[in-house]
Amino acid sequence: MWLTLQRLGNSIPAVGNNVLRAPQAPVRQSARVQRSVERALAPRYSAYLDEVERLITAAAEEMREQGTIEPRVGDIVRRAGLSNQVFYRHFRSKDELLVAVLERGLETLLGYLDHRMQSAATPLGKVREWIEGVLAQALRPRAAEATRPFVLGRVRLLERLPEDVVQTTERLVEPLRAAIAAAAAAGELRDVDPDRDAEAIYQLAISWLHEALARRVGPDEDGARHLVEFALRGLGYAGGRDGA
Repeated sequence: MWLTLQRLGNSIPAVGNNVLRAPQAPVRQSARVQRSVERALAPRYSAYLDEVERLITAAAEEMREQGTIEPRVGDIVRRAGLSNQVFYRHFRSKDELLVAVLERGLETLLGYLDHRMQSAATPLGKVREWIEGVLAQALRPRAAEATRPFVLGRVRLLERLPEDVVQTTERLVEPLRAAIAAAAAAGELRDVDPDRDAEAIYQLAISWLHEALARRVGPDEDGARHLVEFALRGLGYAGGRDGA
């Protein structure tokens, strides 16, 4: 969502007076002047923010209902009750909007993972909850339907807007990385590399999730359990209670 707000801010005209500005030193505006400008721009900002929110929501609904990773701009703006002109005021392309939708889905997933990880009694338990929480997106039917277009669309967006998608990946991996580091500090794991190990587990979990959602094979709980235990063994965990 930060990306969307940044572009939204860029769409609001800058206020200034280049004629009165010194050529070598910018004018330092007082706090009163800044507040005045902010008050003048607030209504427009609020309206633009509402438009962006409507476009993101409409795109997400089109993807979920149609089961597609390529919703048409015309369908999106029609559902949002807006116009193509409004769409291109905020997004340079459909891909940029889809990244914003991806970010919205990420926020939901991060909240879900945080809730699960907070319930764990130990850092290693948090690692388990992260992995199980990601795989649950394919195991629960309603979650699978909601997640499918975003997971499958991520690969295409990674080609076209790699920097934006990589940033969403980093945010998803960070809680896992922190949990692995905490488990090592607590003596639950030894000889781990939190950065590389978290990346490897992420790739393993996402690959499993991607294939399960793409093939629509239905819940594979045994396969999910095996992947979780395999990942924990890869971290050096020998089995038994891990405080999950």
